[in-house]
Amino acid sequence: EKKAAIRALREAFEISAERKLEALSDEERADYDQRLATIDTAWPAANVSDLVDHIDYAVHLIGIDHVGISSDFDGGGGIEGWFDASETPNVTTELVRRGYNEEQIRKLWGGNLLRVWRETERVAAQLQRLAE
Repeated sequence: EKKAAIRALREAFEISAERKLEALSDEERADYDQRLATIDTAWPAANVSDLVDHIDYAVHLIGIDHVGISSDFDGGGGIEGWFDASETPNVTTELVRRGYNEEQIRKLWGGNLLRVWRETERVAAQLQRLAE
């Protein structure tokens, strides 16, 4: 919803790759900034607690053995408290605060992925042998 609101705002002010914010008059820019602040207030940035709310939901829905966490930092982005790779421990800290134990955290941080990967390789090798 927030992205749609920002997109609509940019369209209303005809902001595009060709027409930058700098092209706005001072009055237009002030109006744009005020509307953008309203959008930011309506949809505040997600934070680590919000992320772990989603992890909790998935774990309760499908079980700890079927949930994993990963990141994709390529020059910025992220959420409050996990803006870049240096803040990754904040996610683990929140998981611990919510009662996740070491084994569960290992599963979330790659253990489940590695288990599924190994099983996939095992089945692929078995199918390869059958095809020979």
